[in-house]
Amino acid sequence: MEVTWYGHSTWHVTVGETDLLIDPFFDNPKTDTDPEELDPDWVLLTHGHADHIGDVDRYEGSGLVATPELVGYCEDTFGDFDAVGGMGMNLGGTVEIGDAFVTMHRADHTNGIDTGYGTSAGMPAGFVISDTKPTQVSDAESTTFYHAGDTGLMTEMREVIGPYLEPDAAALPVGDHFTMGPMQAAVATDWLDVDTVFPMHYDTFPPIEIDTDDFVKEVKGVGSDTEVVVLDGDESYEL
Repeated sequence: MEVTWYGHSTWHVTVGETDLLIDPFFDNPKTDTDPEELDPDWVLLTHGHADHIGDVDRYEGSGLVATPELVGYCEDTFGDFDAVGGMGMNLGGTVEIGDAFVTMHRADHTNGIDTGYGTSAGMPAGFVISDTKPTQVSDAESTTFYHAGDTGLMTEMREVIGPYLEPDAAALPVGDHFTMGPMQAAVATDWLDVDTVFPMHYDTFPPIEIDTDDFVKEVKGVGSDTEVVVLDGDESYEL
C-alpha cells in the first residue's frame, strides 16, 4: 500500500490496482500537483466543508464514497458519480471497492455545507482502508491505513479503531483550532497504537499554522514509540 500526501487532508492511497483519492483540495500551499493529473478509481469524502471537497468536481465519473447526504449534494451540484452502493454509505459500514476494503467511522466535527445547500451533509467521518476485510481475527499480513478526517480526540480511537480495526498507520489532524492540536493528536497516536503516524490538516491558513516539531515532542511525551513521519507535500510513503 502506498500513500501520498498532497497537503491539508488530501491523500492518494493505492491498494493493489485500486487508486483512492481522499478529500481532494489542491488549493493549499503544500502541493504543486495539478488535480487534473490524477485519475482515481474512487474519491472518498470525509465531510462537506469546502476545504475537503474543493476539487471533487474534477473527478466526475469516478466512484464516490461518502454519506448519502453528501453523495446527494455532490451529484446535484457537480454531476454524475458512481456512488458506492448507489447511495453512499454510513458510519460503521465496510465496503469492498476494487482491491480495497473501506470502513467508515465517526469523526467528532461539524458537517455543514458552506454553499447553503441544506444544513448538513450527515455525520462527519474518517476512513479505515485495508487490503483485507476487517474481522475479529487479527491478521498480521494485512496493511491498514486510517484517515481520521477532521476530528477532535475521541475514545473510539482507543476502544474500537485501535484494537479492532488495527491500523498500521494513521493520518491525524494536528493544526488545532478546528481539529485536534499536537497534544491531543499525540494522545490519539498512543491510543491507536500505530507503527507510523502522519500529521495533516496544518499550515494551510493562519489559524492552523503550527510547528510539527511540537507534535513530535508530544508523541514522545505520551511515551509512544510510534514513528512520526512528516511528509512534504506531494511526497509518497510505502506502508
